[in-house]
Amino acid sequence: MEQKSLSNATASLVLGIISIVGSCLFAGLVGLITGIIGLVISGKDKKEYAANPEAYTEQSYKLSKAGRVCSIIGLILSALAFIFVIIYVVFMGAAFSMMPWEEMQNSGY
Repeated sequence: MEQKSLSNATASLVLGIISIVGSCLFAGLVGLITGIIGLVISGKDKKEYAANPEAYTEQSYKLSKAGRVCSIIGLILSALAFIFVIIYVVFMGAAFSMMPWEEMQNSGY
């Protein structure tokens, strides 16, 4: 019986890499979305491989595991970026709310 590659091993790795790079884009939302999708896909591949390891190549399983690791790293970085943006918005909102807007408006600024 000839071994075949796991169906989504490459997709899992690509999504994991995109989630790492995407953690810097749009407050980490790109990384969160692609990281979650990459984790789901690699989870399916893991179940496929566990059900019948002789049918799939070990290289494709390692590729899927690498995609899972990249997705987890991307999720962590994206979550940190998202939290940073939320803290920044709260901090800037508090700073702007404490400014003397009436005095600035009356003095001609």
